[in-house]
Amino acid sequence: MKIGLLTGGGDSPATNAAIRAVVKRAERDGHEIIGIKKGWAGVINKEAEKLTRDNVSGIINKGGTILGTSRTNPFKMDNGIELAIDGVKSLGIDAICAIGGDDTLGVAHKLNNLENPIHAVGIPQTIDNDIAGTDYAIGFDSALAIATDAIDKLHTTAESHRRVMIVEVMGRDAGHIALEAGLAGGADVILVPDEDFDVKEVGERIKKRTDRGKTFSIVVVAEGAKPIGVEDQVVKSGKKDMFGHVMLGGIGEYLNKELADLTHLETRVTNLGHLQRGGAPTPFDRLVATRFGLRIVEMINEGKWDYMVCLKGGKVTEIPLEDALKTKPVDLDLLELSKVFY
Repeated sequence: MKIGLLTGGGDSPATNAAIRAVVKRAERDGHEIIGIKKGWAGVINKEAEKLTRDNVSGIINKGGTILGTSRTNPFKMDNGIELAIDGVKSLGIDAICAIGGDDTLGVAHKLNNLENPIHAVGIPQTIDNDIAGTDYAIGFDSALAIATDAIDKLHTTAESHRRVMIVEVMGRDAGHIALEAGLAGGADVILVPDEDFDVKEVGERIKKRTDRGKTFSIVVVAEGAKPIGVEDQVVKSGKKDMFGHVMLGGIGEYLNKELADLTHLETRVTNLGHLQRGGAPTPFDRLVATRFGLRIVEMINEGKWDYMVCLKGGKVTEIPLEDALKTKPVDLDLLELSKVFY
């Protein structure tokens, strides 16, 4: 078969490890891999190149994606579906393997369900780790390591200056990075989109720490976290992408002002932003990505269309794409346990 391979949405460390595994396994099984550039935009614009063992050699430790990415949604473009169908035909592709989050995989699912289906399968990849049906998505472990390291570093400067340090991390609809990095990094307050927070209560927690002789505090907040009674998330811009998402960012600055007023302590905010997406992937991420890449080719061999590869309890398996297209919340029991450290 001629298989189109693309990466869409936000980039993640270890995406290239998955690309490498797909190409090497597919080539061994007699398939040809066409690397589609810039996500679904590459299908529409017919931007692609053949991938072989030679041109994916040495990329397992390289961050980002050699194929490039975009947040293109053919189903939200004028004649987008027709253009995508034409692109698939022009490139001579028999099936598509999409690597990305719920938006990218959602397009793959819809293509499978056209009147004349385009066969597609998916690999979960997002640092937010919020794709349902899989314990881990590619990129999460690497982003978690970066966020934890940042929190570790902020402890020393917070203690030196006796400050409240607020760390804003990614997490639009679920706070996996905030919760797990906060726990691993010894944060004093963890705020996530899964549970609205009372800013006055946060201020009281910090004041109680001060009363106990603690001279500094670390607050970790996911970008999508909201104060109680506030309907909308804090955004940088009201402009939406093709999947209807606004650009989040600013909850850290909101907390910076509010907590300074409530506690009368010196506060500072650090927004990790796209640093969380960068750099070399962790060994765990490389292994998960490699296992996903190998299994997805097996699924293609078996004709398991409209499925996503996933990791459950350490075992690589698969679920229908439809079941993956919903937000996976944080473990609420773990979130409750984290409050032991407040």
